[in-house]
Formats: sequence, C-alpha cells, structure tokens
Amino acid sequence: MDWQIALSEPRYLGGAAAGLLILVLAIGWWRRRRRAHPLRRLRAVALELLQDIVIPDGDGGQLHIECALLTPAGVLLIDLRDVEGHVFGSTAMQDWTVLADRRRFTFANPQHAMLDRVAAVKRLLPDNEIRGLVVFTPRARFTKGLPEHVAELDTLIDELRRDASAPEAVGLREAWDRLRSEAVTAQVGRLIDN
Repeated sequence: MDWQIALSEPRYLGGAAAGLLILVLAIGWWRRRRRAHPLRRLRAVALELLQDIVIPDGDGGQLHIECALLTPAGVLLIDLRDVEGHVFGSTAMQDWTVLADRRRFTFANPQHAMLDRVAAVKRLLPDNEIRGLVVFTPRARFTKGLPEHVAELDTLIDELRRDASAPEAVGLREAWDRLRSEAVTAQVGRLIDN
C-alpha cells in the first residue's frame, strides 16, 4: 500500500494524530519531571546526600546547610534556588535581581552565605576537598553568564554523573561520617535549647 494513500484514509490519519499527541505529552511529562524534584535528581548522582542539616559555625553559633553531597572528589554544599526569569547578579553586587514577565524582585547575593558554609565545613573537615555552589533550576536564565560559585542544575547533574566513576578521595568516608555526626550533635543541641 502506498503511504500517501494510507495517510488519506481516516483510520490511519487518526492513528497518526494519536501517536503525535502521545509524543507531545511524553515530551511535556519528561520536561516537567526534569524540572521537578531537584533533590531527588541530586540524590541519584551523589554517593550520599544530607539535607537540611545544621553545623557549628566555629564562632559559637550554627549554620544551616540545605544540601551536602558526598562525591568521589569531596563534599559539595548546595544552596538550591528555584526562581523563574532572568537573573542578574555578580560577585560584586550586594543584591541580585530577577526579571520575569512584568515582575521584578531582588534577593541578597547568595555567594557570601555559601562561602561562610564552606569555611565552617572546612573547619570540621580540614584535610578534604569542600566546594560550595548556589544551584539554580532550569527556570532561571543567566543572560550575562554565571557568577562565581553558581551553577545550573542540569549542568551540575551532568558533571556529577560523569565524575561518578572516579575513585573516592582517601579518607573521604571518615570525613563524611564526621560531618554527619556534627550535624546530628548540632541538631540535638538545637532541640534541647528550644
């Protein structure tokens, strides 16, 4: 049967339309799934993940860490940001701006708080590689380029997936256990003080 004749018949045309609809819905579902659940996506590529932990800051106080990942290279601290629109920010700016449709809002430069968190974890784990990133979901767009210590979620996931097969740094598990222990101790202390 000639394919042009087959497409002119209603039963084949309906099947083609249904197939196209299913394809469009599947692509939409896939995009929504990629955008949703950033922590689930990070957990899938990390060796281990700690979420919403509190650690001592080294000055008698405590710092909240949204997410700490154990990677083969070391510990990666993450501050997740889910904003929609064009983000304008740099290391030198005190406030960053988001422009979306007809809305505009600002938030404090997140780099400084991340560097404080990295310094606190380095005090706990001095002989280990500690990195910190402010990670934005795909809804954020950086038209002027990414500032220092900032990453896009999809790019970071791809990087972590590539690095997953690398050998673990020496002493990394012991350091991770020490971080987990400090987080539990700080959390218990916080609950007792309240």
